[in-house]
Amino acid sequence: METLPEFREVPLVPETHPNGSIIAFEPSPFTDPFFMVETLCIVWFSFEFTMRFLSCPSKAAFFKNIMNIIDVVAIVPYFVTLGLDLAEHQGSSQQAASLAILRVIRLVRVFRIFKLSRHSKGLQILGQTLHASLRELGLLIFFLIIGVVLFSSSVYFAEAEDPDSGFTSIPDAFWWAVVTMTTVGYGDMCPSTIGGKFVGSLCAIAGVLTIALPVPVIVSNFNYFYHRENEDEENVVYVHVTCGQQPSLSESDSNKSNQSLSKTESFQESDDLETLTHPKVIPVETYTVRLTEV
Repeated sequence: METLPEFREVPLVPETHPNGSIIAFEPSPFTDPFFMVETLCIVWFSFEFTMRFLSCPSKAAFFKNIMNIIDVVAIVPYFVTLGLDLAEHQGSSQQAASLAILRVIRLVRVFRIFKLSRHSKGLQILGQTLHASLRELGLLIFFLIIGVVLFSSSVYFAEAEDPDSGFTSIPDAFWWAVVTMTTVGYGDMCPSTIGGKFVGSLCAIAGVLTIALPVPVIVSNFNYFYHRENEDEENVVYVHVTCGQQPSLSESDSNKSNQSLSKTESFQESDDLETLTHPKVIPVETYTVRLTEV
């Protein structure tokens, strides 16, 4: 928002001196509403980042996480910008260098958009896909570099005889080769000779084939992570705790009687088993006494 022309124009604040003259001066940048809103956001982000850092058991693993690195990149530019504004407000002599650094730092602030990936499943899936497809992306860039060097050199020599040619050098033709191989075709540079048009046709065909080869692998990785995320959400186990039905009085009495009956039967079975395993031995004197009585 602050890059809009309406907000970039800093209104001059008039100031009346004791001698009656009115002098206009620029207000302090610290009174800018955008600066105040950004300060509140940075204070909250810094507090959150500090609490997560202090509560993390492994500090080395904390900074190995890409999301934490993005948080640092999003927070640090504010303090650098604040220091440059303070130096400029105090009348530093290196104003041009400070403005150049300030522009770069403000560009880095755009990376704050990646903080949304912490709360977005889609951005997380996209990041995992790109991480898993680094080899394919490297091959794609390598093939593009080869094609750009080859076709930019070819079109330069093919258009060398045309005095009105826009291909003044081989590095200048790199832009045309990239635009043609990616099938964008801005039209700011185009060949005019027959040889140049032939080279341009080959460049477009080679660009389509070069980009189409690794793309299916990247799409396959995206489908894998996308379906895995959906399966993880569907396989969430919900534990339901239910209370069993209390038995009635008659059922409890019948259960008690059945238990007592089963205990009696078990006792009898145990006695029979003991009799079989440990039979009673009658001494010999008892048999002799009984025989004499007979």
